[in-house]
Amino acid sequence: MIRRSFLAALAFAVALPGAVMAQAPLKVVATTGMIADAVRQVGGDQVEVKGLMGPGVDPHAYRQTRTDIVAMTRADLVLWHGLYLEAQMEDFFHDLARKQTVVAVADGINKARLRAHDDYADKYDPHVWMSPVLWRDVVLEVQDALTEARPEAADIFAANTQAFLAEIDALAAYGARILTAVPENNRILVTAHDAFGYFGAEYGYDVLGVQGISTQSEAGLNRIGELVGTLVDQQLKAVFVESSVSDRSMRALIEGAAAEGHDVGVGGELYSDAMGEPGTYEGTYIGMLDHNITVIAGALGADVPARGMNGKLSAGF
Repeated sequence: MIRRSFLAALAFAVALPGAVMAQAPLKVVATTGMIADAVRQVGGDQVEVKGLMGPGVDPHAYRQTRTDIVAMTRADLVLWHGLYLEAQMEDFFHDLARKQTVVAVADGINKARLRAHDDYADKYDPHVWMSPVLWRDVVLEVQDALTEARPEAADIFAANTQAFLAEIDALAAYGARILTAVPENNRILVTAHDAFGYFGAEYGYDVLGVQGISTQSEAGLNRIGELVGTLVDQQLKAVFVESSVSDRSMRALIEGAAAEGHDVGVGGELYSDAMGEPGTYEGTYIGMLDHNITVIAGALGADVPARGMNGKLSAGF
């Protein structure tokens, strides 16, 4: 009787068009929080995601721990960013790829759309998540990787991807509307390192980082002096600290401007290489960019919604 019931249930499931048999979720390990969020959005209940780099973690300097190695060797799929973001881990990923499915999800972006790296002639700026338009391409790469790993769930992944891309498009439109409300002479973004180049290109802002594209590059006294001069000459009132980078260099800028008789304040803390705390709105890709867009626009002179695009930001403006 038990055997007949099992066979009947199996036959019913097979007969259902496009039915996905109940399976354990795919075990996916992602390096950055932004990639982990994309996997959750696209994969839904078909995935179990572990992100290696949490809030405040700098991916430029991150090295895999023993716990990370165990998680990745046991995963069904490992997704990393690429474009030399996780520079300290590249050799490990290439070795791991000989045994498991490992995908660098940003490496598929057309190189003609990327910014050159300021320290390496053959590398590119990896901070593509700062552009919602470019991040769409990464989300599609995530969809492809999940579909290849579990083809029977392709329709689920496709539907989830389209829903997420619609949210990203709404975010891009919000950014265009709010950031163009900033007076043109104020559209200069001064940050700890050069993580906002794609953001500036997309929204028409000059971006000046104390450090280069990598947080491992040195911030020399000459660079500090140049930026102090810009703050004074342009009469800029705000600079921005980053959640994953020390604020030491930004304090040096503020003190340098004060010595020249010009008052500069901190416009807010931005999420550059890592998202906010898990379980918060800012701990999602949409929330991270909503926060950045709203903080930047508000600090530089635009009227902004009190709690951002979706009314979900933790702090009001």
